Amino acid sequence: MIAVRNNDRYFTTEEYFAWEAQQLERHELIDGCVYAMSGGTQNHSAIKINIGSLIKAHLRGSKCSVFNSDLKVNIINTTNYTYPDLSVTCDDRDRQNPIYITYPCLIVEVLSNSTEAYDRGKKFEKYRRNPNLIDYVLVSSEEIAIDIYHKNEAGEWLILSYRSGDRVELKSIDLSLPIEQFYEEIVFEVVR
Repeated sequence: MIAVRNNDRYFTTEEYFAWEAQQLERHELIDGCVYAMSGGTQNHSAIKINIGSLIKAHLRGSKCSVFNSDLKVNIINTTNYTYPDLSVTCDDRDRQNPIYITYPCLIVEVLSNSTEAYDRGKKFEKYRRNPNLIDYVLVSSEEIAIDIYHKNEAGEWLILSYRSGDRVELKSIDLSLPIEQFYEEIVFEVVR
């Protein structure tokens, strides 16, 4: 998804929730400013569905829940709210609020040219403050390529890169699959 700053007005959390409820599109709240979330490409959408379906099937019967980009994630200890492409929580505290979660163990962002630098930089900087987050997954929509920022048991963030032929390890939810399953039926543009 592409985030575009909507206006120069500062919003409190309460003002943001009331205002966004009246909007036709979704908006992230970052440091008091709102950013409209625009749509993505066919590949972006199809990849999200593939990954969401695989995770949902894997988590069936567990206490964990997977959510798509319709649900906000509150950046812990802030008044910032984002709409990641997918999020997973296994924390009972996230059952307390119907419009956002705060304690995801897994966040997935499908990359676009316009948001990749932000997703890898400032957005990850905000997300990694969350002690519950274990895997931050960045998925290319232009080639078979997934990078996972994984927090190990020592609390250090490692970058794990996966390419064609690899098995992707989502340790936060104990899921291991061939990368090709995430890209099922995806057709990439041929660069000439």
